[in-house]
Amino acid sequence: MAAAPADIASTTELSSRRASAAMAVASPAPAVGGLFSIGARQWLILLTVQISTLLFGMTITLANVVLPQIRGALSATQDEIAWVITLNLVATAVATPMTGWLASWLGWRNVMFFCVGGFSVCSFLCGIADSLETLVLYRIGQGLFGAPIMPMGQGIVLATFPRHLHTAVMVIWGAGSVMGPVFGPIFGSMMAEAYNWRAAFFMIVPPGLMAMACIWFALSEYRDRTRTQLDWTGFLALSAAITGLQLMIDRGQRLDWFESPEICLEAGVAAIAFWIFAAHSLTAARPFLDPKLLLDRNFSIGLVIAFFMGMLAFTSLVLFPGLLHDLRDYPDSMIGLLLAARGTGNWMAFLVVVPFSRRYPRLAVATGLLAQAVAAWSMAQFDINLSSFDVFWTNALQGFGFGLAYTPMTVLAFATLSADKITEASGVFTLVRNFGSSLFISVTVVLLVRSTAINYSRLTEFITPYNKALAFPGLPSAWSMDTTSGLMRLANEIQHRAAMIGYINAFYLLAATAAVGMPLVWLMRGMPRLQ
Repeated sequence: MAAAPADIASTTELSSRRASAAMAVASPAPAVGGLFSIGARQWLILLTVQISTLLFGMTITLANVVLPQIRGALSATQDEIAWVITLNLVATAVATPMTGWLASWLGWRNVMFFCVGGFSVCSFLCGIADSLETLVLYRIGQGLFGAPIMPMGQGIVLATFPRHLHTAVMVIWGAGSVMGPVFGPIFGSMMAEAYNWRAAFFMIVPPGLMAMACIWFALSEYRDRTRTQLDWTGFLALSAAITGLQLMIDRGQRLDWFESPEICLEAGVAAIAFWIFAAHSLTAARPFLDPKLLLDRNFSIGLVIAFFMGMLAFTSLVLFPGLLHDLRDYPDSMIGLLLAARGTGNWMAFLVVVPFSRRYPRLAVATGLLAQAVAAWSMAQFDINLSSFDVFWTNALQGFGFGLAYTPMTVLAFATLSADKITEASGVFTLVRNFGSSLFISVTVVLLVRSTAINYSRLTEFITPYNKALAFPGLPSAWSMDTTSGLMRLANEIQHRAAMIGYINAFYLLAATAAVGMPLVWLMRGMPRLQ
């Protein structure tokens, strides 16, 4: 009954949106009727996979809404607290390509059981972390253990159900994987406001334990093992290169970049490791990443677009909690609801992505990127008096654009690859997208911090007794320069204005990134229209 573990081809990233892609190939109507003919055990397997995938999806966005609380509780700065997100994404990116190898050595049930168990334990440890360093360490553990959950779940679902039901069950599975990132901000913010930020991580543990019990009994037939080899040299070299580059970007602003021996060391490790990886890939008989994949035009261009899509995926979710909490004094629950608008946009995209991508796949990708560019540009027009509606509709539009672009982009990228290359290509595709997310979050945080500092310095130049505007009778008395408290309030107001300029610059960068990716879509080969 179980397919070969290597067939987790659909192992990655063809994740929630791949469910929609499947719909573009066949009409689900007959399959839906066939769902009523399957047994209770198959439904239990689908439910088990859904719970596991849902939990992993929730933790992707859950941490974003509690970042302001964590920053205060652990005395972290704006750039330091971003490590909670970026290093988790790096760990996920690095561990995902190992899914097929782990499944072949341990069996599908064991991999799912220990990954969900380790993921739940790391979530509990995140809740009891007493320093930023330990929290980041446990978040890395979350990423390492959670990375195989989504690709393994997809492979198990496809192996459990007959082929004529694949379309319907992938739609159900895809819907669950989309709900995770939507529920994460909502429930996470509610728990954080009712208790504290630790409760947001603790709430993952009980359903995680329930999922472990379901996995052990429902997946009892998925214990077959094979012996697939992993190119450890290529894998470790690429992992070191990615980690070194990420740490350099994360810590560069704080350590004054290449004036710091640590940054020079990290840059050197990244460069040497990447050189080893490239040389090994070109000379090894069975490299971790086959360079011949890049000879496929659609796939190579698709990797670049996937990198851009990764940049657009989570950046706004990292920026908005700090903006709304620090500059507008929004409560955590309201921040969570506003960020959930991103998921609402994703759901709306599901209504049109199938017919649109079937007929005009490249136009669908370009339209999705355009929607994200318009959303980010609109965010850049905010001022410090932005309203809840402004945040809601821009996030909904960005979510709609991401959902609209991702499915046809994935289909186009894999359309011209041979079937035996799909598994390897899927892992590379996911790694590139997740690394794009982590790297771009770090870059935008650096831009935010530097812009805030520069603009604060410039604005304070106008705070002088010789500035006649400050002697205006209508000036708030709380901003009086004659008292220490007045100067502190004035400095705080200037800090808010400078930070808002920093956020606006970050949103402009986000808009430019989406716009730059649009022309690349038309370099991909189109597909014949499906009738």
